[in-house]
Amino acid sequence: MLAPTSRLLELLEILQAQPLTTGREIAQRLGIDARTVRRYIAALQALDIPVEGQRGVGGGYRVRPGYRLPPLMLNDDEAVAVVLGLIGARGVSVDRETEPVDGALAKILRVLPTPLRTQVEALEQTLGFTAARPGGAPVGGGVALLLAEAIRRRRRIRSGYRAFSGARTERDLSPHGLVVHAGRWYLAAYDHDRDDLRTFRVDRMSGTAIAEHAASAPPEGFDAVGHVSLSLARVPWTHEVEVLLDLPVDRAADRLPPTLAELAQDGERTLLRMRVNSLDWMAGVLAGLGCAFEIRAPDELRGAVTALGERLQRSASG
Repeated sequence: MLAPTSRLLELLEILQAQPLTTGREIAQRLGIDARTVRRYIAALQALDIPVEGQRGVGGGYRVRPGYRLPPLMLNDDEAVAVVLGLIGARGVSVDRETEPVDGALAKILRVLPTPLRTQVEALEQTLGFTAARPGGAPVGGGVALLLAEAIRRRRRIRSGYRAFSGARTERDLSPHGLVVHAGRWYLAAYDHDRDDLRTFRVDRMSGTAIAEHAASAPPEGFDAVGHVSLSLARVPWTHEVEVLLDLPVDRAADRLPPTLAELAQDGERTLLRMRVNSLDWMAGVLAGLGCAFEIRAPDELRGAVTALGERLQRSASG
């Protein structure tokens, strides 16, 4: 019986990563016994991949020196797109640090034609981003794949969940979408125990498993990104702010991200709602919008805006 394709590819990757690999090392890496190792080696050889065995002390398996898989046929633009995608993936914190990204980059580089590989390596080593890497919360790649499968198959999931307060509960969820924001993974899902559409931090979920029951359908036209953005904008911080901006709502949306603010048309102006911990910081946000505004709440925000104006005046006159 032919070995599963994924296992053969994993074995081939192990053999290519080092000059000589013992049968015991292969068995440990793949979680199989010695007999299965030999069967997998035979399957690779049947595919005309020159895997050689060396007997005795210090022996093992290797791919014949000089043999390389056919080059990965990417043109210049495709190679740049792949590398940019992988480098960007360092910011979404799957698993720990950059191990999955670095491993994927190494595999891509290994099968690129030599001239293109040299150029791509230079790009990976010299490329920088102006935005700082967000302080995300890592999630297991297996968890992300499981949630994606449940969403695609429209199946419920059961999961433990740790709230911000530290309280732990069991949840029965119909998952509707995965969203990554600022290095954190969020799940938009219907919570059957609370009869409500909620947003969950994936890194706070544990023991997640796909259930047998079909998931409930999302609302018509449901947008997971919009739902999560609105949830984050409604996080209950210390102060609830309401301000009327002398801006059309579309121009206000260009200046304030949906994860930060709720915006609604109010006549010819825009009603801004935000939840913040610092009114001094909020005063700076309003000053940076470049438009006139009217503060509705809280009254203390007026004092923070006045104090900011006085500080700026002193700085300008000094």
